Amino acid sequence: MQSESTVLQTDQTVTKSGILKKAFRAAFPYTIPIFAGFWFLGITYGIYMNVSGFSFLYPMLMSVTIFAGSMEFVTVNMLLGAFDPLQAFAMTLMINARHLFYGISMLDKFRGMGWKKFYLIFGMCDETFSINYTADIPEDVDRGWFMFFVTLLNHLYWFSGATLGGIFGSLINFSTEGLEFVMVAMFVVIFLEQWLKEKDHMSSFLGLGISLVCLTAFGADRFIIPAMLSILAVLTLLRRTLEKKEGGIVR
Repeated sequence: MQSESTVLQTDQTVTKSGILKKAFRAAFPYTIPIFAGFWFLGITYGIYMNVSGFSFLYPMLMSVTIFAGSMEFVTVNMLLGAFDPLQAFAMTLMINARHLFYGISMLDKFRGMGWKKFYLIFGMCDETFSINYTADIPEDVDRGWFMFFVTLLNHLYWFSGATLGGIFGSLINFSTEGLEFVMVAMFVVIFLEQWLKEKDHMSSFLGLGISLVCLTAFGADRFIIPAMLSILAVLTLLRRTLEKKEGGIVR
């Protein structure tokens, strides 16, 4: 009986290991473009913290616990200014309010993920959301572990870049101006990949059109939240029509 139990436990361990390896191998290629962008921006952030007078421990710990690039840059000025928790809360909400819409979009995908769901919610940055929402995951790959590894890898890329920038920031003298364009280019690539996968481009056209209208109406600094609210409302109203065009099942 003890021998059979040992064999069973070994088989379960091997099976679990195989599931994890397969999910990791499927997830890793999707994160390679993110690696390039996150390392450039992460190192830039670490350097910024260094020249602002902070130890490398600050970007290292902040990249692990906050994991919100834009907010981490803003936090530098907050740490240098007067303590104002209400302002910090309001600023964080305004900068990262778009994540509310990401969460709504991922409700169905995160269902039944168990303990992984908590980390998937915490680590859902823009890039991770784009991959986990649009990726064509093979049927023999566990979806939960695939999304977990995408999230973990992207988190590690940002963490390692920010930490290295904080450690070696004083030794790096090249100009980092314009490196933020790496992320813009990456999102263009993700959009084009999704465009090629779509059977019907109506939702893409709606997203672009609504964004342009809001950009014109509200300006470059304030158009994101109105655009997301408008896109959410329009796509919700047209959900059944879009599902039919994509060949989905209407519930």
